[in-house]
Amino acid sequence: MSLTALTGEIKRCRLCEPALPEGANPVFLAAAGARILVAGQAPGIRVHNTGVPFNDPSGDRLRQWMNVDRATFYDPGKIAIIPMGFCYPGTGKHGDLPPRPECAETWRAKLLGFLPAITLTLAIGQYAHRYHLGRQRKKNLTETVKCWRCYGKNLLPLPHPSPRNNIWLKKNPWFEQEVVPELQDRVAGLLNG
Repeated sequence: MSLTALTGEIKRCRLCEPALPEGANPVFLAAAGARILVAGQAPGIRVHNTGVPFNDPSGDRLRQWMNVDRATFYDPGKIAIIPMGFCYPGTGKHGDLPPRPECAETWRAKLLGFLPAITLTLAIGQYAHRYHLGRQRKKNLTETVKCWRCYGKNLLPLPHPSPRNNIWLKKNPWFEQEVVPELQDRVAGLLNG
């Protein structure tokens, strides 16, 4: 199977559609040459409606953190955007519901197998931390992100860039003082090197 065939199969996936309030609309971006993997959680409603990953205020903040423009961010030959769940899971009491587990179980390893050039993974939020860090995760998101140096040069755990996390960012100024400059350096090194 080729990457093109696999992405077509994923786009047609309806595996968990009965549990999705807005139906299935897998949203991701991948090409074999990508050097950076943005591993998010799941699309929000705006992303579901537009079919463009991180096409919302979270994406604006993430691009600021990475110090990249929209054209660079959406160039699949540079940056792959593969969330833990490809479809909008719906909303609960405290925001969007968790990504559907069927998605990562069915597609993630297959898709990542076609991206041999990935050198940096940005694991965004607790679900991506769980998948990409496994037992290396700390007791909570804050401790995991605080230990960013523990994970080497190829993986960087991040909080979700959602405006809902403004309070977290205010309580943890070290993130924008220490982690964001490191993130920008790593991204620039891969995109310009």
